[in-house]
Amino acid sequence: MIDINEISKLCKELGCRITPECSLSDYITFRFGGPCRALISVNSAESAAELIRYMKTNGIKYGILGRGSNVLVSDDGYDGIILLFGSDFSNMEIIGNTIKCDAGVLLASACVRAQQLGLTGMENLFGIPGTVGGALYMNAGAYGSEMKDVVVSAEYIDENCELRTISKDDMQLSYRSSFFSGTSNVITSVTLELKSGNSDEIKKAMSECMAKRSSKQPLDYPSAGSTFKRPEGSYASLLIDQCGLKGLTCGGAMVSEKHSGFVINKGYATCADVLELCDKVKTIVKEKTGYQLELEPVILQ
Repeated sequence: MIDINEISKLCKELGCRITPECSLSDYITFRFGGPCRALISVNSAESAAELIRYMKTNGIKYGILGRGSNVLVSDDGYDGIILLFGSDFSNMEIIGNTIKCDAGVLLASACVRAQQLGLTGMENLFGIPGTVGGALYMNAGAYGSEMKDVVVSAEYIDENCELRTISKDDMQLSYRSSFFSGTSNVITSVTLELKSGNSDEIKKAMSECMAKRSSKQPLDYPSAGSTFKRPEGSYASLLIDQCGLKGLTCGGAMVSEKHSGFVINKGYATCADVLELCDKVKTIVKEKTGYQLELEPVILQ
C-alpha cells in the first residue's frame, strides 16, 4: 500500500518536492500518458538512495524519469511513484578537461557548456533530447558519435541502495545498451572527458549538427526520437521506406512522412495508438523483408 502522507514526510526531510497524482504527459516528450501516484523531484544522490530504499523496504513500485525522451507511458498511468531526475539535480562541475554532470543535466546543456569552455568531443550529441543520465543508460548516439566516446566514469545507486562508482571499462557500452540497461541500478552522475578545441569551431559544428537534424527529422511533432533500434545489417527507416509505410496512421499516431524512423504524435495520439502502429509496422516489415524490428523507447509500466 502506498502511503502518500508518509512519503511526503520523507520528502520534506530530504528537501525533495513531491506532486501527488501527477500527470505524466507533461514529463515525456511524446506528450501522452496517465498519472502516477506521486512524482518526486530528486535533489541529490543521497536523497535518491534514501527514497529508493524506502520504496524497496515497503514494496512500493517506482520508476525513474529524466527528460522522458525515450519513454512510453500507458494511458492508464503508472500505479507507483516516479523519481524525476530533472532540474533539481542538474549541477555541473568542471575539472580541467572533464565535466562531472548530475544525472538530471540535459545532454544539450552539457554540450553547450563544453563549447563555452572550448572542449570538443560532444558536437554530434548536441540535439539529442535527454538527460546525461538517460543518455548513458542507453549509450545514446548520433552521426557516428556515442556516449561511450566521451564518458570515463559514473556514480550510481546499486541494487542494495548503496552509492557506487563505475569506470567506463566496466559499463558494457554497446549499441543502445549499457551495464545499467534492464537493471535497478540508478545513475546519479556522469563524468565526461573531452579534448581542448576551438570554441568557435565547436559552435559551428554544433549548429551544423542541429541544422541536419532539423532538415531530416520531424522535430515539430512530439515523439520519442528514433522509434526502432537499428537491426543488424540494415536500418529501420530504410526498411520502413521499402515497405511503403510512411504516413501510416493509427488514431493520432503516424509514421512520419519526413523520416520514417520516427513515429509521431499528430496532437491527439494515445499510448495505445502508438503501440498499435508500432506493432503494425513490425509485422509488415517482418513479412516483407524478414527483419524483426525492436522498439527503442522504454515502456514505463
